[in-house]
Amino acid sequence: KMEEVTIYSGNPVDVAKRWEQAGAQFIHLVDLDGAIAGEPKNLKIVERMVNAIKVPVQFGGGIRNPHLLKIILDLGVSRAVLGTSAIKTPEFIIDACQAYGSQIAVGIDSKEGKIAIRGWKEATEEEVLDVAKRMEQIGVQRLICTDIERDGTLQGPNIEIMRGLAQAVSIPIIASGGISSLKDLERLKELEPLGVEGVIVGRALYAGAFTLEEAIVVAGGK
Repeated sequence: KMEEVTIYSGNPVDVAKRWEQAGAQFIHLVDLDGAIAGEPKNLKIVERMVNAIKVPVQFGGGIRNPHLLKIILDLGVSRAVLGTSAIKTPEFIIDACQAYGSQIAVGIDSKEGKIAIRGWKEATEEEVLDVAKRMEQIGVQRLICTDIERDGTLQGPNIEIMRGLAQAVSIPIIASGGISSLKDLERLKELEPLGVEGVIVGRALYAGAFTLEEAIVVAGGK
């Protein structure tokens, strides 16, 4: 809900530098304005961030056609996250995967087991598992699963959704939404043999629930 935004910093580039210094191996960046508008709105910040840090950046938010995708990747973004396009224009996903391979990930944004799109503003009748299987079949190499009802709530992740998704497909899953403690990370780590390869953590870090250094240790990092 854009009207209920919490601002933790006025300088995203400095924040990215801070996470890099703390040991981050990947920065997940979302253009919230772009997700709502249907096209990225913060490209200058994206470019500055990519140039300011050495770790790879994963970016999503409003990438809905080949032209925008090329712009994003040409800026130096390592991985682009496509969401709404998976439902509205799957042929774009097919072409993107053929052109860019592992640089493409598809966001599976779940609400009560159904997919939500357009910055989570529009609900669909598409079942999460059906879409995930379809994405794998058309060549997507990685899925990012966000439980919308948990995201930003610090209520803990939806383990069962993540487990079900990982069991339904053979491509890697990145879990997102609701992380509140190191225990949550431990529970998701148990799903690694099923294909859950990582987890996106946002608010828990900004709110000080734990440090990135502690999270990396739990995740198996050095």
